Amino acid sequence: MSDPKETDSIDEGKRLIRLGGDKGLSLSERISERLHRLTWRTPIHGLKLKGRHPLKLTAVPDDPFLGDVKRGHALLDGNLSFRGETLAIADINLNKPDFSRAFGDHLHSFAWLRDLSTVATRAQATPVAEELMRRWLDAHADKVSEPAWRADLWGRRILFWTAHAPLILSSTDLVYRSRMLNTLARGARHIDRGADKMAPGAPRVAALCGVVAANLLIAGGDARRGSTESALIKALSASVFDDGGSVARAPLAQLDIIMLLTMVRETYDSRRLEPPAALLEILNRMVPALLGVSHGDKGLSSWQGGGPVSGETLGQILDATGVRARPLRQARDWGYQRLAAGPAVLIMDAAPPPVARLVEGGCASTLAFEFSDGAHRLVVNCGGARTAVVQLPAALADGLRTTAAHSTLIVGDSNSTAIHPDGTLGRGVAEVELARQESDAGSRIEASHDGYARRFGFVHRRQLVLGADGRDLRGEDMLLPVGRRRKIATTAFAIRFHLGTGVRVSPTADGMAALLRMPGGALWQFRCRGGMLAIEDSLWIDADGRPQSTYQLVITGESPAGGCSVSWALKRAN
Repeated sequence: MSDPKETDSIDEGKRLIRLGGDKGLSLSERISERLHRLTWRTPIHGLKLKGRHPLKLTAVPDDPFLGDVKRGHALLDGNLSFRGETLAIADINLNKPDFSRAFGDHLHSFAWLRDLSTVATRAQATPVAEELMRRWLDAHADKVSEPAWRADLWGRRILFWTAHAPLILSSTDLVYRSRMLNTLARGARHIDRGADKMAPGAPRVAALCGVVAANLLIAGGDARRGSTESALIKALSASVFDDGGSVARAPLAQLDIIMLLTMVRETYDSRRLEPPAALLEILNRMVPALLGVSHGDKGLSSWQGGGPVSGETLGQILDATGVRARPLRQARDWGYQRLAAGPAVLIMDAAPPPVARLVEGGCASTLAFEFSDGAHRLVVNCGGARTAVVQLPAALADGLRTTAAHSTLIVGDSNSTAIHPDGTLGRGVAEVELARQESDAGSRIEASHDGYARRFGFVHRRQLVLGADGRDLRGEDMLLPVGRRRKIATTAFAIRFHLGTGVRVSPTADGMAALLRMPGGALWQFRCRGGMLAIEDSLWIDADGRPQSTYQLVITGESPAGGCSVSWALKRAN
């Protein structure tokens, strides 16, 4: 188990700066990327993909993770399903796709093999797997094109093809077997030359995990093992902060990389080889960081477009990693602060948003928080911008990325960091100042960001204090003037507290407080001073990507040019 004294010391103060955060890929980088893809069509690239035809895999690694049971049964019924989108396998047209990008990535990655193997015997699953495999080979084996030959998808496909080889290589058709194995080898050569073109984070790591696995499992690959291992470690260094958090700042991306590394480790185990020590060290750092954003129900909180992975699912995944660790309380660069006392857990986003060039679909969530009491979530973020079902309107999915969809303060109904139409984040929060203190009386975090300084002339400072018994959470949100004085006399603001599913809310007679009854029976009282309190509708994206109707507490007011302060408190009443 990781030693928390070595990895989880608390800094009294910290300033985090988003360097180049609002800049996407430069023109030269976009041209270089485009030219690289154009080379796929040239005879020279085709020659680079040629090589010895493998006759078999040198080993078959295990897939240590369970798949989705519902999706697995759908496959047995002849349907491929993903995030609310279902197509009959017989009707899937790989040459003229009529499905969403997310569905296509799921199909091309062959991640559905995990779902199938979870619910079916080998005899039941093989006909389904081979049918989809043959159709994919017919459409894409000889044609190097996107998205099927995208490097990250090839990396994932190699991991799934090899781990579930009994489902796709049981045929007595020697021509089919040879074609599948040769395509795997060609795919590995393809991404060996293009993995570094993928964005740092899960895409680049996925591509290089596939290259490493292919060299371990295809005869003759050991000669390149050292160089591909070095490339993977280099990619991980660019994708994971020193505190163990991913550069995308998304818990789902964190979970994705952890699972990829665990599958690669299983590949080494299948060859009875030791994986690089650096790979295991990074895996050991990533698990406590991920646990740091988990609630009392053991499930993940909702940040950067992700949804709440259930405690049961998360537990199975972490058991498979073999890493035993305590939740990281302070991830300095990843940016999440965790306060835990009694049954209460608070998780706060205390860092600038992810850098634009590293992630699409980031959220303007700086200084938002989630709060749970035991197994029930009291204050949440709407979440799910990148995991919601396909039926969710695009405008609503985009709205889930806004500051208003998070439990924090909003000035002038504007995002703290701009959200561009192409999915990247623009100007806004560039610097976050953070101070944290621990004492016998409780834990205190004070943080501020400059996301509204340029447009409105205010810095948002938030102070959160959690009592030692976890029954009392006090907060203060301040707008502090900065820079030149604005001519606008007053500026409207709103502080939103999105409530968890099943939380019933009743306003008090004076309109300045509300009673919150949780599904387990716990009663919390909310009070505020410095603004008007209202109860409004909200929604929360659940673990299946489906929107659930909820409520939100909203404190509204207007700040004069000299700034203002709003204090509020949550206190357990029983």
